[in-house]
Amino acid sequence: MQHPASYPYSTVREDRRIPLADGVELFARIWRPVTGEPVPALLEYLPYRLGDWTAPRDAQRHPWYAGHGYASVRVDIRGHGNSGGLPGDQYSEQETADGVAVVEWLAAQPWCSGRVGMLGLGWGGCAGLQIAARAPEALKAVVTVCATDDRYDNDVHHVGGSLLAVGAHSRSAAMLAFTGRPPDPRYVGDDWRRMWLERLEAVEPLIHPWLEHQIRDGHWRHGSVREDYGAIEAAVLAVGGWADPYRDTVLRLVEHLDAPVRGIIGPWSHQYPDLGLPPGPAIGFLQETLRWWDHWLRDIDTGVMREPALRSWMNESVPPATLYANRPGRWVGEGSWPSPDVQEIHYGLDEALRTAGTPSDDRFVHVRSPQHTGIDAGRFLPRGKAADLPPDQREEDGRSVCFDSPPLPDPVEILGRARLRLRVRCDGRHGQVVARLCDVAPDGSSTLVTRGVLSLTARHGFDDVAEWTPGAVEDVGFELAGIAHAFPAGHRIRLALSSAYWPWVWPQPWAGGFEVDPGHSVLGLPVRRPVSDAAAPVAFEAAEQAVGLDVHIAEPLVARPERQVVHDLATGEWRLEDYPDQGGSRIYPDGLVHDEHAVEAYRILRDDPLSAATRSDWTIRLERPDLGWDVTVRSRSEITCDATHFTAHSHLSALEGGSVVFERDWEHRVPRTAS
Repeated sequence: MQHPASYPYSTVREDRRIPLADGVELFARIWRPVTGEPVPALLEYLPYRLGDWTAPRDAQRHPWYAGHGYASVRVDIRGHGNSGGLPGDQYSEQETADGVAVVEWLAAQPWCSGRVGMLGLGWGGCAGLQIAARAPEALKAVVTVCATDDRYDNDVHHVGGSLLAVGAHSRSAAMLAFTGRPPDPRYVGDDWRRMWLERLEAVEPLIHPWLEHQIRDGHWRHGSVREDYGAIEAAVLAVGGWADPYRDTVLRLVEHLDAPVRGIIGPWSHQYPDLGLPPGPAIGFLQETLRWWDHWLRDIDTGVMREPALRSWMNESVPPATLYANRPGRWVGEGSWPSPDVQEIHYGLDEALRTAGTPSDDRFVHVRSPQHTGIDAGRFLPRGKAADLPPDQREEDGRSVCFDSPPLPDPVEILGRARLRLRVRCDGRHGQVVARLCDVAPDGSSTLVTRGVLSLTARHGFDDVAEWTPGAVEDVGFELAGIAHAFPAGHRIRLALSSAYWPWVWPQPWAGGFEVDPGHSVLGLPVRRPVSDAAAPVAFEAAEQAVGLDVHIAEPLVARPERQVVHDLATGEWRLEDYPDQGGSRIYPDGLVHDEHAVEAYRILRDDPLSAATRSDWTIRLERPDLGWDVTVRSRSEITCDATHFTAHSHLSALEGGSVVFERDWEHRVPRTAS
């Protein structure tokens, strides 16, 4: 932690309301350096409530930026936190237009130099890219962390043409509860109740449009900056983590942006890289971004554009575990991306299959996985918790068809996205192929390296549905998620194919699986040739932040598992239970008491894809004892299916002082057109 006394500038903080053209006001918290000169402004813009939920992390970075000469601003989007207006769909046109207006408002303030940068993690990182695509004149630079450029195939909604069960359900369920929270009377006064009731009346579960749009149509193209990379004129520093599902965005931005761009991918999960949450190591992220801001917002040559186009952490091989405090590895730099030092090397599956002992005259191999394959996938969105990462994959490998290389005579390093080309025969009209790349040690342990998914109805592209002709044979191809990994000599590279991956992807109604012809199937690995990184070493300063917020956390009286799997031997049901909340009560320095509890459950029968079901229950309580204010939000979200439809059931209730002031139920039935 860095004490404010060591900053170049003293700082002040104020809360402001930013007026929009339609009369709505957005709540903003502004940290500024004490100086008579105008300074550039930095904006973080997202829905997650600056008054409580993100307050601890806001306190770590915004005062630090202010102490180093920037007006650092945190704004809640419309309909959330203490901002006015009503909530809408994720990344709506209104949300983006409001963000552009906020950028212009900041640039016009007397304390601002007229230059603005945007930063953000997740939703906030996406907002920065989407607003940059509108090219407001004042926005000169963006730092986007763990964000997506592709809302359809690299977000929480779909992957490879299949519905992301765990991602879409979890995000929608959480946002139903989050959106139902009221404004805080300490900051909005007596008007909080009217604002709250109007907000509750406007809430719609986000899962409804997400289920309705099962292909890459206009709903998903909106807000996906990959539709037109050339629209972004601001300089972009794209940051991600190999343990985060959005890391491919960094690779694509570095490859495709016309604007100045640099990329950093560390070992991290979904987090800011200075926090030190597993897997580390952390870096001096604030100092690195200060170099970015100084270069683009102050015209100071800090050397950032002489850094490699892509700096990435090369993961070393490790025994499988759900947590690594620090992931062994090293930093490597690529002067351009794609890199001339990375070449695609093809591995035929026929040789690997014979190595596994399968008769070579069996042209097609049947892949039909039990429906609970994927139960050991780990969390879709890791955040540094003890049960985040995938455990040993040997049980998953046993539910899959595996193709192993011989023991490697020399180390093999890969960097980028593996490509898979398969000759497939399927007897159904639907199906899905799931591929996992694993590092198999001499003792047999199997560590997940990366994975990918293809719905067979999306084999010609994600913007249409092409049903399979039963019994037909076709060649299909898809990519696995990007990764940097060093396979040691003596280890084996394993490709594991399965026809199910619950609860990551929703199972297709066809449970018959598929067949693959190894003799006409190829795995392409992005192999990085041995190069000396000593000539241009990649290094970062040690992590530092501002002194954090003094939040008292009362741990729960009864310990609970963080994540658990239950197998009912009598019924054949598999149930995964996860606890996504922060846990315990939090008491903030201004007296606010924040208490949240949540449980997610994903159920399926071993042999029945139509038994798949999800459920989330959230309870959030906010209390200000000094004001006699006590409110509770409760939500329940469920998704079930049959052969032709998805059905989403949702419930939201709100209580004031123990009395129900709002209650609503939804049932939304949607035809299964693609997933």
